[in-house]
Amino acid sequence: MTQASFNRRVWALAVPIIATNVTVPLLGLVDTAVVGRLPGAEYMGAVAIGAVIMNVIYSSLNFLRMGTTGLTAQSYGAGDADQMRSWLARACLLSTVLGLGLVALQLPILGVSYWLMGPSDAVWPLTESYFQIRIWGAPAALLNFALLGWFFGVQNMRAALIAQVFLNGLNIVLDVWFVLGLGWGVDGVAWATIISEYSAGALGLWLAVRQLAKLGGRWRWERIRNTSRIRRMLSVNRDIFIRSMCLQAAFVVFTSAGTRMGDEVLAANALLLQFSMFTAYALDGFANAAEAMVGQAVGAHDRTLFRQAVKITTGWGVLFALLFMMTYWLFGNAVIDALSTVTTVRETAYAYLPWMIVMPLIAVWSFQFDGIFIGATWTREMRNSMAISFAIFAVAVPFVTDTWGNHGLWAAFALFMALRGVTMGLMLPRLARGVGLGAPPGGSDGDPRGGP
Repeated sequence: MTQASFNRRVWALAVPIIATNVTVPLLGLVDTAVVGRLPGAEYMGAVAIGAVIMNVIYSSLNFLRMGTTGLTAQSYGAGDADQMRSWLARACLLSTVLGLGLVALQLPILGVSYWLMGPSDAVWPLTESYFQIRIWGAPAALLNFALLGWFFGVQNMRAALIAQVFLNGLNIVLDVWFVLGLGWGVDGVAWATIISEYSAGALGLWLAVRQLAKLGGRWRWERIRNTSRIRRMLSVNRDIFIRSMCLQAAFVVFTSAGTRMGDEVLAANALLLQFSMFTAYALDGFANAAEAMVGQAVGAHDRTLFRQAVKITTGWGVLFALLFMMTYWLFGNAVIDALSTVTTVRETAYAYLPWMIVMPLIAVWSFQFDGIFIGATWTREMRNSMAISFAIFAVAVPFVTDTWGNHGLWAAFALFMALRGVTMGLMLPRLARGVGLGAPPGGSDGDPRGGP
């Protein structure tokens, strides 16, 4: 491929993902807006706590998306249609089993959540009702993760975009209808989500069937139940799960440290994290493009394609990080003003805005290397990078916050993001030398033959 055609390919993969990601925070805003019109703060509190419980669960199980992408992309690069079908079947079966397991464990999950969060007597009954409806959507929600990862792996970003926009768009419409139109309150938000998840799952399966017709191949039960492939999937998913838990723990440590500095600092940090979240949603488009293209290159044993995929997706990611830096420098104060009307919170956020200005260029490397390592299924190395970075971050936080307060906390967070990029960057040359030699390096796959 020429440089120009490769750039077009990156954009063809990245733009639908960025458009898909934009619908996620939009749904959150609509949830907040409709519940905010109910009479009483307890309604918003119940949805907030219920959403946190579900987000923690689903974030920990996001390996269903990431692991499926890398494994499928390698089979796509190898041109093995039967194996692409097999990865889809395994991912769908695993997501269904895990989803049903969550439904079965809903009461213990609620008990632990109550113990950890300690909500008020007014909020908790509403939270219970919300959660006990939403948890029944877990099989469909996890199935959507698996389908999204598979679509990324076969580079059908259009199908991924259609499924996710449908999911979040239908959720928004049903939110407004159930809560404001029918007066169902908090339960309406939960029912809107669960109906949307099952509807999107059905649409995703239909789109997958259409994609399979184009890819060809056949369903082969002996390949689906191949023990070495199943071990490989479980190994990849285990590593990504541990990595995700470390990431969630880092945000818990960050929030806990901010809480001890007072309500204004806590609120300002929560506001500023919206900058980081928005940046991550956008830059993930290039990281996800890297997942698909790197996986294809590894599956095809094509070192030239691998190098081009790493170089060009990373180049675009860094360029967009610089654009975000410029945007936050020019308009950061205006964004803060739009997000909060509380003067003390605004002024506190202004003081720490410089960290948001530099953060995109610090964080883009960890996002991009995550995409590269997931595509190549170097998940063991990615897990180790995250564990090292989190350990250093957790140890550093008490010392730097005692000395420099919230500036120290943001410095530790920036160090955490930088360490993720540096550690994976140091591993990359060694791992990349194995691309094109007939087996994925690093030993992460659990398959003694290597290959997709």
